[in-house]
Amino acid sequence: MRLQTLEHRRLALATQRKFALRMAIAVAMWFALAAFGLAIGMAGYAGFEGMSLTDAYVNAAMILSGMGPIGELKTTAGKIFAGSYAIFSGLIIVIASSFVLAPIFHRVLHRFHVEQSKDE
Repeated sequence: MRLQTLEHRRLALATQRKFALRMAIAVAMWFALAAFGLAIGMAGYAGFEGMSLTDAYVNAAMILSGMGPIGELKTTAGKIFAGSYAIFSGLIIVIASSFVLAPIFHRVLHRFHVEQSKDE
């Protein structure tokens, strides 16, 4: 499947089916990026702190969601990893959210431009 490009300002608004496909691709990219970030966090907590996969998962998920860690960190390496992972997680959420919001903003702005062009 060829990646869909966004329509030019002089073209008609994309059909609802095409927009739904764009949104499905955006949500899939969001899930993939979130899963990648979660895997990094789980590996770090398991490696640096010796946590079980369950504990590593809950700590990584809490940091990735912006809630904060659950367990107390015991090693210096674990604390450095947790701080770095928190910064990384903030960026991941912003980037992943932009994947979902970009097609929505484009559609709204394109619709506004198309309606404005009809008035001229």
